[in-house]
Amino acid sequence: MTVLLFAKHDNNKLNDATRKALTAAKAMGGGVHVLVAGTGCQSVAEAAAKLDGVEKVLLADAPQYEHRLAEPLSALIVALAGPYSHLVAPATTTGKNVMPRVAATLDVMQLSEITKVISADTFERPIYAGNAIQTVQSTDAKKVITVRTASFQATADGAASAPIEAAAAVADPGKSQFKGEEVAKSDRPELAGARIVVSGGRGMGSGENFKKYIEPVADKLGAAMGASRAAVDAGFVPNDYQVGQTGKVVAPELYVAVGISGAIQHLAGMKDSKVIVAINKDADAPIFQVADYGLVGDLFTIMPELKAELDKAG
Repeated sequence: MTVLLFAKHDNNKLNDATRKALTAAKAMGGGVHVLVAGTGCQSVAEAAAKLDGVEKVLLADAPQYEHRLAEPLSALIVALAGPYSHLVAPATTTGKNVMPRVAATLDVMQLSEITKVISADTFERPIYAGNAIQTVQSTDAKKVITVRTASFQATADGAASAPIEAAAAVADPGKSQFKGEEVAKSDRPELAGARIVVSGGRGMGSGENFKKYIEPVADKLGAAMGASRAAVDAGFVPNDYQVGQTGKVVAPELYVAVGISGAIQHLAGMKDSKVIVAINKDADAPIFQVADYGLVGDLFTIMPELKAELDKAG
């Protein structure tokens, strides 16, 4: 029994989500092979080969994999699926895009966003926006799985590097074509893997207030910035800031929720954070039910005071 793990990367650097998904993959039993598909991504394959528990890295380097389109990537995974009992990917945007197509092509069920591996065929996953945990046992010969990486620790590098083998590219189905992308560049940590996250909600009132009150504190803490769906829908911040059931699921060491009421959909994306701090003027806001520390008051007064205290602390 061998697991094929589909690696998340940007053709230059291995994403930390791959390390966390590897932890889950190793718990499924058997060996783990890592598939790195992209263009000019030899350095990514070399990084994957160093991870503890990886037996082999398959490197598919071809132009059709450069932009991580679902159709060519799923065709590649299906072509390689033969000897593998489990086909696994982190539940990132790419993983959520590719793996359902793999499952449909193989005519098997997909186990989405697992949070615990009980055995090789039995897993836990959240349902009802995280309010219940479902135990699922699959009888499929091949198990197609996405991993909620917030629930797993990252695998460290091992003592030796695994061999890297070339994987032949398969024909591009030609059902999609890359036109362009708009990538928001920031010196802040990536939201999904950040150690500290400072998020704002509808209570921020405007995008300008995010810049005025959230950004200085986030920058001082070296934190990523997040937001509730209400703030994103209102146009305060871009969609890639969204934390929640329909956004990113995070589990940082510290999560600061500012002006966020705590709707169930938002809680599903952050309630596994190690320490949660809530700042809200409504003492009855649901966010306080999951917060480790709560501060009731006007965020427009509290946030500058917090920034001043952080400046004093250095």
